[in-house]
Amino acid sequence: MIAAPSCPSCILDEEGEELADLFLAGVPEEVAPPRHSVFEEAEQEAMRYKWIESEKAGHDLGDEALRRWARWHWPAFLRACWLEHLKGTRHWVEVDRGDFGLLRRWPHDKPTLLAQVVRLLQAGHENLDVILWARKAGAPMGTVLRMLEALDVNSRRLAHRFEC
Repeated sequence: MIAAPSCPSCILDEEGEELADLFLAGVPEEVAPPRHSVFEEAEQEAMRYKWIESEKAGHDLGDEALRRWARWHWPAFLRACWLEHLKGTRHWVEVDRGDFGLLRRWPHDKPTLLAQVVRLLQAGHENLDVILWARKAGAPMGTVLRMLEALDVNSRRLAHRFEC
């Protein structure tokens, strides 16, 4: 069972230690943040990966390194961007559904539960994993399902732009 944090908007790491405040990231809500492109940033990350891996190999790995980055890192990269968007720390154009900063605006009637759901999603778990965790933990299933529906992780599954 996942332990509950002592502050309502904190999340816990795997050892149960509190991490930084999830919802109040210190970004003023009235300041419109610059817009970022998931695809442009992913291309830069993939190119860095290609350079590092090519240096390790002692020769240019070419497009295969870019395809490898897409296979191994794209899903986690996209999930991280989506969560930054929901937290209101970076505005990602491709994942925007009018929900930038949603976690900052969320009605916090069950903030600990929301923090745990977000922590599971952040760790790469899917909706079913969260539902199974909620059932095992005895969390209010209706509330968990409403949270998952509002967060809508499945609508943010974008295909990368590298051929694999």
